[in-house]
Amino acid sequence: MTIDDGIPVEEHEPLWLLIEWPFGESDPSKFAVTTLGTKMSKKQIVRQYKERYRTEQAYEEMKGELGLDHFEGRRFRGWYHHVSVVLCCYAFIVAERDRSFFSSADAEGHAHPLRFAA
Repeated sequence: MTIDDGIPVEEHEPLWLLIEWPFGESDPSKFAVTTLGTKMSKKQIVRQYKERYRTEQAYEEMKGELGLDHFEGRRFRGWYHHVSVVLCCYAFIVAERDRSFFSSADAEGHAHPLRFAA
């Protein structure tokens, strides 16, 4: 038996149908088809698929906040420099988000009032 592409069914990659059905909803909300490997667990397949969302969010943030899409040059070297600078800036922003903003904060994140030396 063959499909329209002429390749026997046994030689096709396995397809997975992912269905997102939020708890308490009467119908599923999202569907996706993927060809991720058969040696991956179901949890790994879902995690890999969800990574797409995080990647899209980072891309949109770099375009909107850091001007990733503002390059108007004509040479690869300029484009490469522009993208490198944007990625470095984004890495800095992500690191700053993860870092505690209060250098004198206690373990629960409460800032201590400034103390002046006498």
